[in-house]
Amino acid sequence: MRTFRFRIEIDAVQPDASPTARALLALELVQGNPGISADRLAGKLGVSERAARRYIGILREAGIPIESVRGPYGGYRLGRGLWLPPLMFSPTEALGLVMAVLDGHHDAGDPTDPVGSALAKLMRALPEPVAAQAEAVRRTTAPAPDRAAARPDPTTTTALVQACANHRRVRLGYRSEAGSEWDMEVGPWAVVVRHGRWYLLCRTHPTDARRAYRIDRVRSVSVLDDAFDPPANLDPVAMLEDHLAVGWEYEVDVLVEAPFDTVARRVPRALGRLSAVDARTCRLVGSTSNPVWYAEQLAAIPAGYRILHCPELQQAARTLGQRLLAAAEGPGTPLPLAGRRMAAH
Repeated sequence: MRTFRFRIEIDAVQPDASPTARALLALELVQGNPGISADRLAGKLGVSERAARRYIGILREAGIPIESVRGPYGGYRLGRGLWLPPLMFSPTEALGLVMAVLDGHHDAGDPTDPVGSALAKLMRALPEPVAAQAEAVRRTTAPAPDRAAARPDPTTTTALVQACANHRRVRLGYRSEAGSEWDMEVGPWAVVVRHGRWYLLCRTHPTDARRAYRIDRVRSVSVLDDAFDPPANLDPVAMLEDHLAVGWEYEVDVLVEAPFDTVARRVPRALGRLSAVDARTCRLVGSTSNPVWYAEQLAAIPAGYRILHCPELQQAARTLGQRLLAAAEGPGTPLPLAGRRMAAH
């Protein structure tokens, strides 16, 4: 059974607080401090030890399973099977939650959407003064859709996240961008969200190859009994970005005329691997399926550079340079061919 955590600000409980408020605070203290003793609970509540036990009794009468263990290491703790409704966010917390949901899920204002429905339930559970601002933002905000985002099925994502946590292999049914379909067995390491897309970082079995798969293209998930050990000191984000920088159609080799420390802050890891050549230059080695996009990323580097390898990238850089020069010349300057085609669309 799923468990929701109460959130009550201890400083907000006044000395003349009602028994109900103190009972809820007692629940928060027991939940956040498993094994809390009666005398410590009394001190937190600002009441006698006898009164603290009375509040525990009130919670038990309400059907909340609170267990007590005797002895020097005993105390109160919540039992299994507890179901609690969401409760007691501050206005800032509630507004921050709504903003985060809207930022990551643009259908959150639609009551027919699963996320929108869940958020509406949360709004109804909050006290009116707390919910008012958050509800206004939820109803009136119109975020622009992220067309590059590809949100996967929540059930599929949950199954993969659990398999990662439990270190269990899974059998995936997968469909590529081109429409090809196949089944495979993988050891899932981590789920990573990058620029609105969800990836499963994993190692294939038995080929033992590192892969990153788009979760929105996963057709089915079957959790297997076989266990595995993920890599030690795994950095999922860094590993994903390294993976996305290699294996594409066009191999890239760029010499940047600036120190490594200056350039490293401005080069995304997805462009490739950056290494120092000497104190004044560094080298970027990677690959891409889109030379035009890659040329645009290189143009943002605040230093001179030379494309040593990749004729397609060199041509894309020439075209980009001609477009920029034409823009600087003002009206009447002919656009390069690629620029004219883009303008026509």
